[in-house]
Amino acid sequence: MTKDVALAVLEKIESYDRIIITRHLRPDGDAVGSTKGLQAILKASFPEKEVLCINEDYADQTAFLGPEDAQLPEEEYRNALVIVLDSAEKGRVSNKNIGAAKELICFDHHVEEAPYGDISVVEPELSSACELVVNWYRLLEDRLVLTKEAATYLYAGMVTDSGRFRFDSTTGDTLRDAALLLDKGVETEPLYANLYMEDFDILKYQAYAYGQMKRTENGVAYLFVDKAMKEQFHLTPEQASNSVNLMDTIKGSLIWLAFIQYDKFIRVRLRSRFVPIRELAAEYNGGGHDMAAGATIYSEDDMREMIRKADAILKEYKETHTGWL
Repeated sequence: MTKDVALAVLEKIESYDRIIITRHLRPDGDAVGSTKGLQAILKASFPEKEVLCINEDYADQTAFLGPEDAQLPEEEYRNALVIVLDSAEKGRVSNKNIGAAKELICFDHHVEEAPYGDISVVEPELSSACELVVNWYRLLEDRLVLTKEAATYLYAGMVTDSGRFRFDSTTGDTLRDAALLLDKGVETEPLYANLYMEDFDILKYQAYAYGQMKRTENGVAYLFVDKAMKEQFHLTPEQASNSVNLMDTIKGSLIWLAFIQYDKFIRVRLRSRFVPIRELAAEYNGGGHDMAAGATIYSEDDMREMIRKADAILKEYKETHTGWL
């Protein structure tokens, strides 16, 4: 982000009395952290403004970060500025009223198939939307206030979206941004406890899920979380989706897929190591990053087809590359 772009965003914010912040549906830690972090920065920097964080859904994993604001009538958006974070698709935004806003700013780190927003700041090379917010703050720190509260939200999002700084999107700048946030007094022990400790019943589900995982001939690991499994273990949508993380350390499985069954569709979470899978997700109503993406399919036949295509991609990669585990 250049200083000119950062200033354009700030000047737009300064011109509005009401600012509404939102993100994508089925939020992860980065989506929640970036929205609440930006809200905290703006409230501290402009106490005279009404700065709201309004979304249609929330995540159990990050509920400890505190509540959000109630929805406003659509007409209340007409003189408002909306800022959308961490959503590459306008159709996936967790606020049905954003179309009524006077103007819209998009802050994102995903590759956007159809850019939107009166101002669109998209930097796919960054580890998280939270890192983008911190970069914006750094360029304007003489005019903005970063509180401990804001730093905690932003650090939580950076930690979760970077896989605790393990993913290859983590750079020296990522860690320098994390250090800036820690210097504001972020308390990591309670933060990590809330993010990563699991209920006993979830551990029992995970033990069961390990027994249900399968692998293709070339090493694609996959898990089908059907409605019966969700009901048996009382899984929330977030808990079911997080099943994809159970497969991230299988040696030789450089692509892993979790299929989460709903009444009328199957939500797919795709993850990979070394092998780009964003184009595969795009074939099935999805998108995201090269190594982390999401998609939507509508039948078990689609699921089997997607697994076959992933297996072919992995076979080709292993035949033409060396150095993978």
